[in-house]
Amino acid sequence: YSYLLVNEERAHDGMAVLLRHDDAIYPEYLRDTGWLTSHAGKCHVGAHKFIDAFGESDAPWDRWAPPLTDDDGYLRYLRELGVEPPAWPEPVCGTRPGGDRGNSYGGWITQEDGSEFPEEATYSQYLAWLAGQQLESDLYRRGDSNAPIYLQLDFFAPHQPFLVPECYRERARELAEHVELPESYHRAVGGAVDDLPRVYEFYRKNWGLDDPESARQYMLMNFLQIEALDAALGRFLAELDRQGLYDDAMIIFAADHGEMNCELALVDKGVYGHPKTAQVPLVVKLPDGEAAGTRHDELVTLLDIAPTVLSLAGVEPADRLDGESLLPLIRGERAEREQPFIFEAGWHVAPNPAVAYFAEVEGHYMMYTYNLTSDHDELYDLDARPPLNVARDAGMQQIRHEMIRRLGAFLEADPRWACYWHTFRLDHYELLDLSGGDFQMFRPE
Repeated sequence: YSYLLVNEERAHDGMAVLLRHDDAIYPEYLRDTGWLTSHAGKCHVGAHKFIDAFGESDAPWDRWAPPLTDDDGYLRYLRELGVEPPAWPEPVCGTRPGGDRGNSYGGWITQEDGSEFPEEATYSQYLAWLAGQQLESDLYRRGDSNAPIYLQLDFFAPHQPFLVPECYRERARELAEHVELPESYHRAVGGAVDDLPRVYEFYRKNWGLDDPESARQYMLMNFLQIEALDAALGRFLAELDRQGLYDDAMIIFAADHGEMNCELALVDKGVYGHPKTAQVPLVVKLPDGEAAGTRHDELVTLLDIAPTVLSLAGVEPADRLDGESLLPLIRGERAEREQPFIFEAGWHVAPNPAVAYFAEVEGHYMMYTYNLTSDHDELYDLDARPPLNVARDAGMQQIRHEMIRRLGAFLEADPRWACYWHTFRLDHYELLDLSGGDFQMFRPE
């Protein structure tokens, strides 16, 4: 039966926060067909699924922030380096609506005793080192069998809390000259945003970064955290090369969500359909340098990762996969995409049932968001910088109507989206090709 899987923070009673034991995730298919599978880093699938896929416990990684004080492996790593655990002497903080201190977003770190914290000791560097150890172990385990290896490395960074070591001070001075708050930040703080659902205002109050200097510090720390993560990635790739695995490897680099980075005075992500949270980096390296250096601007989705990996591995999944292999696109064999792009938001800081549809219309990649709890639609040109809601613009009504029709056709065709379809057709009845009838479902379908 269907069920809602939601973020465990503030989950409503009755909603699932872990995958069911009989749900398959794609590393299980690899493991069942002879692959050696291992993992390092953040994971939210639940202990049972983690054991099924990787044969080990997910402790202490089932959380959104790095386990700096209760990961025995990390603490042992620090001891071997002669380093004390990290501390934040002056974290970047938000404020509560009444002016009290609010959320802490991290920032510069020192050792607990106040001494300088070396870059090698950050949690991202530890995960890069641990992933290398996992690979060495897998190579030993496979012996002469030549069994293929799958490694999943999930960094916590660049997500806050920021963990920026002192060695980035000079870089911070260089970047600080270029950190400018987006124009929408000032409009949002000044109360001049009237074309978006109320959920955006809830998030602005939650993050509490109405003070421009605090907001600029957040942006600066975010940039520095990305550079620190880049250094950890470089360490891992160098280790792949040292072990003779790089050339033959398929490597996929992606992120789970985007970052508002003070757009609309918001940071992180949220349960709203905005392009800044939906757009993520995606880099794919194929074995032996195939298609190296090529770039594609087509819309794709994170759901495409599973079929891409399984396709290259020659594994046929037993159950349905949402998503399509990216190999034809990467190899220049572009074909019409069979599945649409859908984004859904639900529950986090505030409840906001919303569904977004992505499509190419009149030469533009567009994102249309339908919010069940608001009269405000959202429509964005994904190539526009900055992204602005143009749902009210007179010149965009033809595109808006086309996106509404396409989303309506999708919602009607897939019974898994029935909860949205009923309200959507009531809100947009005049634009949809519908005939009259009783909507009450006397006999549930």
